Amino acid sequence: MNRQERLTATLRGEPVDRPPVSFYEIDGSDYTQDPDPFNIYSHPSWRPLIELARDRTDRIFMGGVAFKNTPPDPLSALTKTETVIDANGSRLRTTTIRAGRRTLTQRSRQDPDVNTVWTLEHLLKDVDDAKAWLDLPEQSLGGEPDTAGFLASERALGDGGIAMINVGDPLCSAAPLFEMGQFTIVAMTEPELFHRLLKRIARQRHWQTEAIAKALPGRLWRICGPEYASPPYLPPSLFKEYVVPYAKPMVEAIQRYGGFARIHSHGRLKDILHHIAATGCTGLDPIEPPPQGDVELSFVREKVGNQMTLFGNLEASDIENLPTPEFEKKIRKAIREGTAGPGRGFVLMPSACPYGRVLSPLALANYRKMVEVVAAG
Repeated sequence: MNRQERLTATLRGEPVDRPPVSFYEIDGSDYTQDPDPFNIYSHPSWRPLIELARDRTDRIFMGGVAFKNTPPDPLSALTKTETVIDANGSRLRTTTIRAGRRTLTQRSRQDPDVNTVWTLEHLLKDVDDAKAWLDLPEQSLGGEPDTAGFLASERALGDGGIAMINVGDPLCSAAPLFEMGQFTIVAMTEPELFHRLLKRIARQRHWQTEAIAKALPGRLWRICGPEYASPPYLPPSLFKEYVVPYAKPMVEAIQRYGGFARIHSHGRLKDILHHIAATGCTGLDPIEPPPQGDVELSFVREKVGNQMTLFGNLEASDIENLPTPEFEKKIRKAIREGTAGPGRGFVLMPSACPYGRVLSPLALANYRKMVEVVAAG
């Protein structure tokens, strides 16, 4: 089987010659040439890993789909963004939105040697800010998916893999409007208000998901955001309340056009696995092992393996820190549990990738071991 065939069969629950192996964010795309000073992958230490992903892994390119010919966004006239580079080379961005008599402010920082953006100040500080945000004018639904970039990525992949559409559920947009502690307080004490936030976001998100799924049928999708409502942040009852009614319509739209909806949820799964299944999704990642998660891969496969293709079970921190012989044991355990007994399929994959500018020799060796073990059978 070629790599595209192997991944497609795994998504469909069909037999494969071996389990696919993916490096997740490291999909073999050559981003080493991007001159942006915040592009950590421009460091020479990343090139061997990117080439390994390109040549030896079952590539899953992850990208979004923008919209064109959309109606004017009334928020643009109320929003101002300023970006500066400080003395340390960090990029500081401040966004302000005029919301009636209030000014909502968000500040972020991105450091040149770390592939993440830190939120220094969240847009909504309290319930009154949330109410002011809800009173802002909404953009009308409309426009069409701009599929050119996604289709170009598929052509570039050829039979080396598949392209995956990445999108957040309404919770993925609502929760980070607040600082994490404040989010949990509002979600637990102001359910009516929080549902209003989710419903506002869902109007646009659900419409766009339907439009993209129709324009690009049969693709794999990753839906992010449910983990915000997972334990220990919120109780399972609120996961059911804030995830299932808002993610399920997205899953249904994707699958109505022959696509495969994969839910992305880090951390604890034991008490919410049945709620994830209730969305109707046919994929789940990254299924982190204990102690990062709270269940073994064998448990997840037993409970939902017939419904879902399972992705993951290797912890990113282990790639960076475990001696390769110890990491190999985890690889073999994941493959054994991910393929044992009846089930839809399994893709060996880490939970994330290193985010520092310099990739260590140990991390590279552990990535190589993933490929070696899978290829050896």
